[in-house]
Amino acid sequence: MRAGWAARGIAIGALAIALPALADSAFTLPYPSQTGSVPAAAYTEDGKPLGRAHLGMESLAGGWLRIVSEAGRPDGARMQATALLEPVERGHTLRLVRQRTQSFDPQGHSIGWLLVDHEAGQATCHAPDGSLLGEVDLPAHDRIVNVPMNLFFLPLVRGERKTLDFQVFLCRQGARVVDFEAWVDPEGSGPGRVEVRYGPDFGPLMSALAQRFVPRLAFWFSPTAPYAWQAHRLPLYSGGPEIIVVRDGIGVDALE
Repeated sequence: MRAGWAARGIAIGALAIALPALADSAFTLPYPSQTGSVPAAAYTEDGKPLGRAHLGMESLAGGWLRIVSEAGRPDGARMQATALLEPVERGHTLRLVRQRTQSFDPQGHSIGWLLVDHEAGQATCHAPDGSLLGEVDLPAHDRIVNVPMNLFFLPLVRGERKTLDFQVFLCRQGARVVDFEAWVDPEGSGPGRVEVRYGPDFGPLMSALAQRFVPRLAFWFSPTAPYAWQAHRLPLYSGGPEIIVVRDGIGVDALE
């Protein structure tokens, strides 16, 4: 299916506070104005319930932050993603340390997992048994944002930026880093809602045509709410369907 190429790389990675840094993410992200767990639900593209979901942002000692995202069926197709961020300016800005994403097929079997370790300067792809399938050495200041897009996209939501350029680490068809871009879609935005679209950056000559053949990846935000995230669309697993994850209290029909 058209969503398959992206599933390993989209979505949310963290393990534990790490050793002294060897490398860093190039980006600093805003600290969320509100932390805690947001209950949500996952839906198929045509609006049918798929299972429970949640997006959690947990404050840790020393100003660190952990993001956890889950969606799908507990014993079937689902995704799990986490990110660990360290404070740059405590209470104000954060920098990525690790991102980890794992997906499961409809039978509940792991498809494998990926890890982006910004401090070690490596991004790796792993089989379900943990064996290494591929790796990429990262530059001193990498630009990979696989997971905490709910924070990374906030400058677009606030009108501070027109576009954002970043990268996503993918494992399908081999370990690789792909250039991405994000922008506000006026057609999906309106009073109280901002839609941020994002996808691979194929350059000015190819982007318009290429966008027809890639998943319709999107985040929705409320620009005035303390917890801005409302919903997002992503592939559920490699070769699987696109789903929409929506926080409780937001109607999935209102997003389309």
